[in-house]
Amino acid sequence: MSEMKDKMHTTELYFPEDEEIMNEQLQCLNKLYDFNQTRPTELDKRTEMLKEMCAEIGEGCYIEPPLHSNWGGKHTHFGRNVYANFNLTLVDDTHIYIGDYTLLGPNVVIATAGHPILPELREKAFQYNAPVHIGRNCWLGAGVIVLPGITIGDNSVIGAGAVVTKDIPAGVIAVGNPCRVLSKIDERERETYF
Repeated sequence: MSEMKDKMHTTELYFPEDEEIMNEQLQCLNKLYDFNQTRPTELDKRTEMLKEMCAEIGEGCYIEPPLHSNWGGKHTHFGRNVYANFNLTLVDDTHIYIGDYTLLGPNVVIATAGHPILPELREKAFQYNAPVHIGRNCWLGAGVIVLPGITIGDNSVIGAGAVVTKDIPAGVIAVGNPCRVLSKIDERERETYF
């Protein structure tokens, strides 16, 4: 394993165009391409492909194509019964963890990769990665963007279009750009479901 590849999972700067990294990434992208070409009736085939592509894929997961992913899901850990609507984008240059029963609306972006602020380093194409953790039984609405290094606690709801720039605690509704906690989820939700 190359020194650059080791740094992919440490938040250190590395060069993503390293030959070893590029060769492995292209193999993953070929599998992703094949997954996105499956027919709607090929559910069993999709499930088997996801088992090959992803770091983990729990029972009962449904990932709607097209799926976009830097590493074809290689660094993505899906819990059980996760549902992802179309156009899920995983910038999975390092690990993404998605808990059981979590729902991801259409056009959700979960990014682990960032680029240095210093222009000289960006010119050299360096990047760094920080893992993302999304808890159990969360719901991320349509168009949510989750930035590198973020943790979203269990049972939280992130409103459509939110940009999550800071950690979100468990059991809350959070909205906006930047995303902020609107309220705790409590007994009111038993009377009004939306």
